[in-house]
Amino acid sequence: GDDYVVHRQPQIDFYQRLRSPLKELHLLPGFYHDTLGEENRALAFEKMQSFISRLYANKSQKFDYQHEDCTGPSADRWRLLSGGPVPLSPVDLAYRFMRKAMKLFGTHSSGLHLGMSTGFDSGSSLDYVYQNQPQGSNAFGRLIDKIYLNSVGWRGIRQRKTHLQILIKQAVADLHAKGLAVRVVDIAAGHGRYVLDALANEPAVSDILLRDYSELNVAQGQEMIAQRGMSGRVRFEQGDAFNPEELSALTPRPTLAIVSGLYELFPENEQVKNSLAGLANAIEPGGILIYTGQPWHPQLEMIAGVL
Repeated sequence: GDDYVVHRQPQIDFYQRLRSPLKELHLLPGFYHDTLGEENRALAFEKMQSFISRLYANKSQKFDYQHEDCTGPSADRWRLLSGGPVPLSPVDLAYRFMRKAMKLFGTHSSGLHLGMSTGFDSGSSLDYVYQNQPQGSNAFGRLIDKIYLNSVGWRGIRQRKTHLQILIKQAVADLHAKGLAVRVVDIAAGHGRYVLDALANEPAVSDILLRDYSELNVAQGQEMIAQRGMSGRVRFEQGDAFNPEELSALTPRPTLAIVSGLYELFPENEQVKNSLAGLANAIEPGGILIYTGQPWHPQLEMIAGVL
């Protein structure tokens, strides 16, 4: 259709971006936006019926996504973002201004200062975001910190924590109902706050192992475990979440494995495959894997351009 309600070009753009090789584009003269309500709608139904019949007559095709990190649209997007905006374009100037403002005023905000020191995707930054308590060296810094913590990305991360804890509790209940021992491992736990919050009052859990690559995260996590009086139930050790040999050798074998906020940070599928292969060997038959992904972020361009 093409009228004051809808425009043709966005529909053509959408069609061209469809990944499937099985597609057809038809322009129906005289049709408006209510394609299936037009007087000559039989023409549209005929073309639909012909296309759908051919689809059902042929064996369904399965698309191989294993190499999307190298050849797919997301890989192209990553390369474009890595190249940065056009120099001296309005977007480039805006990002330069934001970087300058962060360096100038960021030290007054505890969250921004922490992010610039340890990385905005670090376990320390995420733990600070989870606590959601604006802090700063002065009132201005606390205001900046409040704005920072209320950004849409961090609000989403806190909601992810809520959903993750619900899933963890549900998984514990499912394993217990099946008569399996509940042994938990988180292979990239950060400081471990979301796991400790979820399992603090779960007597069915017999063993909790938290792992992280960062020595700082391990030290902070061990301190949090001691503060909560959970040292008898929880261990925190340094480990590589992408090392399949390390993961395969986990003892005792976990029945619940957790991977949160990790895989989406790395551009190569091979690393993720290695991690999943190690967990597949480690998890006891009948066990459960919970992992999170982030296929889209509303602030992706800004993050790539500023941070």
